[in-house]
Amino acid sequence: MSQLARAVRNPKYSLTAEAIVADYRLAFSSRRASIIGRAEVLRGNATFGIFGDGKEVAQIAMAKAFRAGDWRAGYYRDQTFMWATRMSNVREFFAQLYGNAQLESEPASGGRQMGNHFATRFLDDGGAFVRTVDIPNSSADVSNVAGWMPRLVGLAYASKLYRLNPQLKGVQDGFSVNGNEVAFGTIGDAATSEGLFWESINACGVLQVPLAMSVWDDGYGISVPITAETTKASISDVLRGFTPDDRPGIDIYVVRGWDYPALIETYATAIDKVRREHKPALIHVTEMTQPQGHSTSGSHERYKTKERLRFESEYDCVARMRDWIIEAGVASESQIEGWEAADKEAVEAARDLGWEAFQTPVRAERDRAVAILRRIDMPEVAEITNSLDEAHKVTRALVMSSASRALHQTRGIDSPARAELASFVDAYRRENDDRYNSFVYSRSASSPLHVPVVPPLYSEKSPVVDGRMVLLRNFDANFARDPRIFVVGEDVGRLGDVNLVFEGLQAKYGELRLTDTGIREATILGQAIGSAMRGLRPICDIQYLDYFLYALEVASDDLATLHWRTVGGQKAPLVIRTKGHRLVGIWHSGSPMSVLLNALRGVYIAVPRNMTQAAGFYNTLFQGDNPGIVIEVLNGYRLKERVPDNVGSFTVPLGVPEVLRSGTDATLVTYGACCAIALDAASALEGLGVSCEVIDVQTLNPFDIDHMLVRSLEKTRALVCVDEDVPGGASAFMLQQILEAQQGWWHLDAAPRTLAASPNRPAYGPDGDYFTKPNRETIVEAVYEVVRERQPWRFPALDS
Repeated sequence: MSQLARAVRNPKYSLTAEAIVADYRLAFSSRRASIIGRAEVLRGNATFGIFGDGKEVAQIAMAKAFRAGDWRAGYYRDQTFMWATRMSNVREFFAQLYGNAQLESEPASGGRQMGNHFATRFLDDGGAFVRTVDIPNSSADVSNVAGWMPRLVGLAYASKLYRLNPQLKGVQDGFSVNGNEVAFGTIGDAATSEGLFWESINACGVLQVPLAMSVWDDGYGISVPITAETTKASISDVLRGFTPDDRPGIDIYVVRGWDYPALIETYATAIDKVRREHKPALIHVTEMTQPQGHSTSGSHERYKTKERLRFESEYDCVARMRDWIIEAGVASESQIEGWEAADKEAVEAARDLGWEAFQTPVRAERDRAVAILRRIDMPEVAEITNSLDEAHKVTRALVMSSASRALHQTRGIDSPARAELASFVDAYRRENDDRYNSFVYSRSASSPLHVPVVPPLYSEKSPVVDGRMVLLRNFDANFARDPRIFVVGEDVGRLGDVNLVFEGLQAKYGELRLTDTGIREATILGQAIGSAMRGLRPICDIQYLDYFLYALEVASDDLATLHWRTVGGQKAPLVIRTKGHRLVGIWHSGSPMSVLLNALRGVYIAVPRNMTQAAGFYNTLFQGDNPGIVIEVLNGYRLKERVPDNVGSFTVPLGVPEVLRSGTDATLVTYGACCAIALDAASALEGLGVSCEVIDVQTLNPFDIDHMLVRSLEKTRALVCVDEDVPGGASAFMLQQILEAQQGWWHLDAAPRTLAASPNRPAYGPDGDYFTKPNRETIVEAVYEVVRERQPWRFPALDS
C-alpha cells in the first residue's frame, strides 16, 4: 500500500489532497511563527520565547482525532495542535508573545502567561460554566515541568464518572455525553523523569480512564541528552510493563515524528480505542527535532553534536512532509513554493497586526500621560516627558514609572496640573492593579463569600455524639443532596476514613462516590482538579496535613493560580479535606499554616476548632465556586458535640471570627486546636486578675473581612496571637493583618506579641507536645506579661 493510500484510507478524517496540503500549510505557518517569534524576542519586542518548532506534524495528526467536548492538558510547545483544533490562532500567538493584556486579543491569559501557554475559556462573563461538550477545551497550561499531569488524570476521570455513575445522568448535560470525552495530554520526553509524570501514569493505569498521553521525544532536556534522562533512553521501553496482558494496563504506541502517514494512522487507531473502551494510551513520538533549541535563552549549537544537528536538519518534520507531498504527487514544488510565500507573508502580517494591537492602547495611555506632563513647567519633568514621548516600545510600566517620578519631582507644589497628574497616577495604578492582579478568587455570584449564613439549630432532641459523627451525618446529607459530590483519597471508601468520618457511606452511595486510592497525594488532588473543571464537586481527601506537602506543588502552581492566570476564564471548585494540629509524633502533628498561606493564595483556608464548625465550612464551600481547604483538628474526633437539627444545611461564613470569651484587658487571637487551650488559659488568667478576650479567627484566608478584631483592640488595647505554626508563621501573619491591614497598632498601649510552636517539629508523646507547642502556662505567661507592661504596679512578675 502506498504512503498516500495509507494516509487517506480512513475516510472519517477526509484526507483528500486538499486536506493534506492544508495540513502542510498549517505546519509551515506554525514553523514560520516560531522563527519570527524568536526574532521578535531578539529584537526586544518580546521578553521570552518558547516555541513548538519540530513538533508540528505530530500535533496535526493528533488534532484530527480531537473532538468537541474533549480536553487538553499539555506542554508549552503545542501551538500547532491549538491552531489545528481552532482553540487558538496565529494572532493570539503573537498577542501572548508580546504580553497583550486585552482578553479580546489574548483570551488564554490576558497577558499573564508566557507565550505558548494555552487555555480556552469555559466560564461566561458571570463566572458560570458554559457547555463544554459543544466546544474543544484546553485546561490552562503551567510552566512547571509535568505540573499539568495530575490535572490530566482528573479530566479523564470525570469521563469515567459520567459514563459509569448513573446518579450523574441528570446533571451531565453540558459537561459530558455519556463520558465519551478523551483527555489529551502532551509532554516533552525529558519531563517524563518528573515524579508527577510517573504518579499520573500509574494512576491512570489503575483507574482505566480515557486518557491519551503523547510524549514529544526530541532527544534532549535543554542540554541534557535522553541517555542521561531515561533508563534505556526510551520512555516507551521503560513503560512496557504497563501494557495490558490479562490485566488492565496502558496501551503503548511508538511512531516517528516526521512520518505523516504513520502519525495519522497511529492517532486514529489509538484515540478511537481510548474513546470507546476507556483505556489509557501513551503515544511515544520519536525522532523529533528542535530546530531553534529549547528557547530564546540559549543556542542548541553549544551542546548538540554535529551529527545530531545534521540529523535534525535531515529529519525535520516539515521538510520531510514537504518532500513526501512532492514524491506522492499531491502537489508540485512550484505549487508548494507559492503557498509558502503566501503563508510566510500571512504570518508576518499577523505579527504586525499583533504588535499594533498590543501597542495601540498603551500608546494612547502614554499620550494621555504626556499631555498632562506637558502642562507642568519644570526642567526635571520635561526630561521625563520627552523620554516617555520618544519611546519606541511603550509599556505600561514605563508610563506608570514616568508619571510617578514626575509626581515625586513636583512634591509640595499646589497647582491644577499637579492635581491632574496625581489623579492620573492614582487612577492608572488602580486600573493596572485590576488588569494584572484580579481574579485571584471568584468574583461570581456563586462565590462562597456570598453563601447565606444559616446558623446551626438545636433542640432537646439534638443528640450528643463523638465529633466524627457530626461530620459523618453532614457528609451523608450532602451526598444525598448533590450527586456531583464525591470523595477520593486513601482509606475513605471501605474503611470510611481512618477516623471513620465516612463510615458506611460507600455501601450507601457506591464506590464511584467514595473511592479508595493509592498513596499518591498529588494525583488525588489532580483527580479533583480535573473533575471540578468538568462540573463535578469533588472532595480531595489528604489523610494528614503533613502529607499535603506531596501535593503542594500541584495545589500552589496549578489550583491556586488557575482563576487568576485565566483572568476568570477557568475554575476548579473543589474542597480539600485534611487533618492536622495536635496528635502525637512528628508526622501526625503538623501545623504548617504559613506554608499554606504563602503557597495557596487563591484557595480559601478554614481552620475550624471542632467538627461542627468544620461541617459548616464544608456546607459553605459546597455551595460556592472557589476552592477551599478545611483542616480538621486531629484530636477532636472523639470529643463530644451536639448534632445540629439542620445538619447538612447550616453554614459557617468565611472570614468571620467568633468571640469565644469576652474580656477587657487583652485580646487573644487564635484558631483550631489552640482554641480550647486558649480558653483554659483565659480561665487561669481570670484567677490572676486578667480579663482575657479569646477570639477564634475560624479562617486564615479570608481573614476577618469586616475587621472585627480591631474593634476588640479598641476595648482591650493589648494583643497576643497564638498558634502552633513555627515562629514567624501564621501568628505573624495574623499580627500583620491586624496591625497593618486593619491599622490595629493605633489602639495598642503595649507591644503586641506572638506565641508559636518551637522552630523544630513536635516531639513524640504528651511531654513532647507540651514542650514544643503553646500550652496553658505559656499562654498565661504571654498574656500576663503584655498586660503587666501597662500596669506593672497592679500585676507582680510571675517569675520572681
